[in-house]
Amino acid sequence: MNDLNKRIFDFIVRVIKFLKTLENTPEMKVIRYQLVKSSSSTGANYEEAQGAGSRADFSNKVRISLKEIRESNFWLRLIKAVAEVKNEELNYLIKESSELKKILGSIASKTRNNENR
Repeated sequence: MNDLNKRIFDFIVRVIKFLKTLENTPEMKVIRYQLVKSSSSTGANYEEAQGAGSRADFSNKVRISLKEIRESNFWLRLIKAVAEVKNEELNYLIKESSELKKILGSIASKTRNNENR
């Protein structure tokens, strides 16, 4: 497992553990479900990218990971805006998702540039 794989995996684990602390309102159930889907999809698609059969396949999986981490960042920011929960773990997850978004964005941009050569 490379460093980015581990970092994404650890992010997903922390998201899932954090979500267990949220209240169980109908609205939070929807947000919780969406956030688990998007964060875990980030990791699953990046994992698939590692075994890609071509540069195009790798690039596609990384771009999907980028879309999913962007969505995860959205849900985390929404939780911060509407939930009674304001804690360091939530702040960490928002910051980490922003950093992962930048990293995956850079990889996606570089692979796209390489495809165009």
